[in-house]
Amino acid sequence: MTEKKLIPLAVPDVGEDEINEIRKVMATGFLTEGSTTKEFEDMVAKYVGVKHAIAVTSCTTGLHAVLECLNIKGQEVIVPDYTYPATAEAVILAGGIPVLADVDLNSMNMTTDILEEAYDEKMSVFSPVSWAGVPLEKEIYQKAKKLDLKCLEDSACSLGAKIGEDYVGKIADYSCFSFHPRKVITTGEGGMITTDNDEIAEKCYSFKHFGAKGSSFETIGTNYKLSNVLSAIGLVQMKKIEKIIEDRIQKAKIYQELLSKIGNIKPAYVGKNTRQTFQSYTCYVQKDGYRDKIRKALADENIQSQIGTYALHLEPAYKNMKKVGNLENSAKLFNNALTLPLHKNLTQEDQENICKIINKTLNN
Repeated sequence: MTEKKLIPLAVPDVGEDEINEIRKVMATGFLTEGSTTKEFEDMVAKYVGVKHAIAVTSCTTGLHAVLECLNIKGQEVIVPDYTYPATAEAVILAGGIPVLADVDLNSMNMTTDILEEAYDEKMSVFSPVSWAGVPLEKEIYQKAKKLDLKCLEDSACSLGAKIGEDYVGKIADYSCFSFHPRKVITTGEGGMITTDNDEIAEKCYSFKHFGAKGSSFETIGTNYKLSNVLSAIGLVQMKKIEKIIEDRIQKAKIYQELLSKIGNIKPAYVGKNTRQTFQSYTCYVQKDGYRDKIRKALADENIQSQIGTYALHLEPAYKNMKKVGNLENSAKLFNNALTLPLHKNLTQEDQENICKIINKTLNN
């Protein structure tokens, strides 16, 4: 029996150019963080339009570094309940107390109204997520300023996303991106903090270098440096980023058209006056109990899929944490959101086949 063609969920866009850039680093003999990482940082800062980009080992460690430098120990920090645990973990690692807030059922992001409901005047920071490459609504940044809240955006999925002409990474006070292989661009593992705040940038740079400042160690820090080897991959990836995003947008449009003809499923959300990265193409199954049936039907045809992300309050480690409201939308998304394959090797025929399987499972 012939094995069915594998359609993976994600495929990183890497090749000989990245290998050649790694070779250049290897030839120098200087493999830890150095001039290549600095070049990568400068490239991201220029692309996003900020003064500072600080390379770190992951988005998670970037979030942790910023929160440590903001000294949030003992403070409550609003985070969306619908997120990967990293968002809340960074708060806990920095000595803060996550407050789990709901998200919008359509955008899957926090909104201004949700922020207002969760806000307490003792708070100084909140950490929303621009999930799956969907930018936050512009008003949430404006509301945060009125509330005197600093915005630390978990923009893990959103390098290249825009609100109007402004890139995500420039709008929040501090933003953190991920370079995991499922993200828009990758370095294998890695992350980047972006900010226009000179003081926090300097503190984060020191924190990721063991607390060093010049030749002395003035504070307690850790080792969150990104090596020249991984940064070499990032240099090549940044040259490809616009092409990668455009390809994802075009393939998302095909899904939109195909899925809009199928009952009981909502295509991925598309915001107004924004550019999404479609880091994940995540639709919403409106027929309860059928998301996992679709995943099984796809798996039977050797097609990978995934849930959206997690409702933290339903996970054992987070069940006793402070919550705002009943987190109803987060729970619905956890049970019904479906992420479909989206990558450079995905063909229109693949997408048509995927949508036929979805339609057959949902409506026959």
